[in-house]
Amino acid sequence: MPGVNATLVLVLSLIGVFVFGLSGGMAGVRAQLDLFGAMLLAVVVGIAGGTIRDVLIGIPPATFRDWRYLAVAGGAGLIAPFAHPAIARLQRWIDVLDAAGLGLFCVVGADTALAHHLGFADCVILGMITAIGGGILRDVLVREVPAILRGGFYAIPALCGALIVVTAYRAGSHSIAFPIVGAVVCFLMRIAGMRYGLGLPSAAEVADRGLRR
Repeated sequence: MPGVNATLVLVLSLIGVFVFGLSGGMAGVRAQLDLFGAMLLAVVVGIAGGTIRDVLIGIPPATFRDWRYLAVAGGAGLIAPFAHPAIARLQRWIDVLDAAGLGLFCVVGADTALAHHLGFADCVILGMITAIGGGILRDVLVREVPAILRGGFYAIPALCGALIVVTAYRAGSHSIAFPIVGAVVCFLMRIAGMRYGLGLPSAAEVADRGLRR
C-alpha cells in the first residue's frame, strides 16, 4: 500500500485508535478504575500497537508526533465511562468494531513496514503486532490472561490480513484492492472465530491427546 494517499492511511489509523481506545475504556470501567485510569487505559490500548511497531522499525512513533492520535484515544476513554450502559447493551456491535479495528490495524501496520523497506516476514509480523499489541496490554493491565492466549481467532486473522497485503506488494501490485481484501479477510476470520468458537486447540488439549496415545 505504499503510495496510497497518506490521508486515507491516517483516517484508517484514527478509526482503529478510536475503536481500540473504546475497548480499553470499557475494560477500565469493568475493572472499576477511576476516570483517569479508564482514560489512560484507553490511550494505551489505542496507541500501543502502532507505537511498538514504530519502535521496532526504528522511527519516532507517529502516535507521539501527531496530537490527533492521543486526542482520539483519550476521547474514546472519556466517552466509555459516561456511555457505558448504552455501550454495554451494544456489546455485540463493539465486538464487531473491535474486529474491524483488528483488520484496519494489520493492514496499516504492514503498509508502514513496507514503506520502510523491511523484509517480507518483518512486514507481516509488524502488521500483526500493530493489530494485537493494544489488546495484549489491555488484558495485562487489568490482570486478565490476554485474549490472544485464550483461544479463538485473534492473532491469526491479523497475521493473514498482513500476509495478503505484503504478498501482493512483493508480487508487484500497489493497488488498494489488496489492503481492502486483507482487512476484510482479517475481519471475517475474527467474526467467524467469535461466532462459532473457532480457534486452535489449547496446549492442555494437545498434551492430553499425546498422553492418551
